[in-house]
Amino acid sequence: MKYQAPRGTHDVLPDEFVVRRDLVATAERLAELAGYQPIEPPTFEDADLFVRSVGAGTDIVEKEMYVFEDRGGDRLALRPEGTASVCRAYLQHGFANRPQPAKFHYVLPIFRYERPQAGRYRQHTQFGAEAIGVRDPALDAEVIELGWRITEEVGLRDLRLGINSIGDAEDRAGYVPVLREHFAPHLEALCADCRQRYQRAPMRLLDCKQESCRPYQSGAPLIRDHLRPESRAHYEGVQERLQALAIPFEEWSTLVRGLDYYTHTVFEIAPANGGSQATIVAGGRYDGLIELLGGRPTPGIGFGMGLERLALNLQAQGQAPEPAAPLPALVIPVGAEAVTRASQLAADLRRAGVGATLAFGDRSLKAQLRHADHTGARFALIVGERELRAGVAEVRDLRRGEQRSVALDAVVEELRRAAPYTESK
Repeated sequence: MKYQAPRGTHDVLPDEFVVRRDLVATAERLAELAGYQPIEPPTFEDADLFVRSVGAGTDIVEKEMYVFEDRGGDRLALRPEGTASVCRAYLQHGFANRPQPAKFHYVLPIFRYERPQAGRYRQHTQFGAEAIGVRDPALDAEVIELGWRITEEVGLRDLRLGINSIGDAEDRAGYVPVLREHFAPHLEALCADCRQRYQRAPMRLLDCKQESCRPYQSGAPLIRDHLRPESRAHYEGVQERLQALAIPFEEWSTLVRGLDYYTHTVFEIAPANGGSQATIVAGGRYDGLIELLGGRPTPGIGFGMGLERLALNLQAQGQAPEPAAPLPALVIPVGAEAVTRASQLAADLRRAGVGATLAFGDRSLKAQLRHADHTGARFALIVGERELRAGVAEVRDLRRGEQRSVALDAVVEELRRAAPYTESK
């Protein structure tokens, strides 16, 4: 073929779309039960929004953003993550003047020029939740619980929740020099990315997944030993509230996340037997982000979950939702005179909540019945000139191999009573 989907993207076909739709419905329902309201920022933003928020030295900004100049000369970027856009909307529309925290949930396409991998594409879809305006360990626990409950309710099992505190800028000012001192003798042995991280983002050295770097992570100083009393109290408060909510968690002392705006609580949810790229839910607190974007100091916390990766894990565990059920009824007109009445009958069925479509094309009755069987329809409704004269339709139950005549004005009620084989209201 001359044209195919670009590398790192894919077409969401009907069966996969049904899975995604069910995941989104569950996530949105649980989010709205906790007071999170829907929001949808634009697909592209001022590129500087992401440079300032995500961090100029991060992989996302340096290697992965889709940046372009529009016809007016503005430098724009396709959204590489959702939090910065939501925080920009929070500021632009005056949510700081409304009751706090302001809570949002969203389903957005995310764009990153990265190596395609299982469940992660250069365009993927993310469900996210953000709570902005309050710094409270109980809010951290609520956000983490929401992510955990979504994965639990959609059917995933054998998951691990890891949490850590990375403190704030004041905590890290005392920690980073100690961390650099630990890695300094090993710089030549580290991967190329880590040699750059040593200067611009030294905490990322703890999170590198390259096997060559792992031996030097062992024995590295941990930030939890360098937290100020108030930061330690917040982190302990989060743990206490998670325990009260019966959310099982582990402390992952090297969990740091990859974006510059994170502070204090960070967390991930991943399959127990997953590899380094298996994370399903990831997020954390970003108490300095709103201020960085020009607002007053405003705390915030949130998470994102990739729907493709979530669906992949559901499939691996045999928990994926069933594909969309076929339409219950195919209405087959036999002869030109029957087409209009058959079309009306199909429309009447749909208005009554019964899935139905017309058999299109000038094919024989035998061919149309084969088509009905191949589509998985439960009933074939045959309307020909003879049936019109008698005021009936032939209702053939394709599963049972039975057929009988039913008055045209009684067909809709007949199929409504055939539930659960039809989708009826």
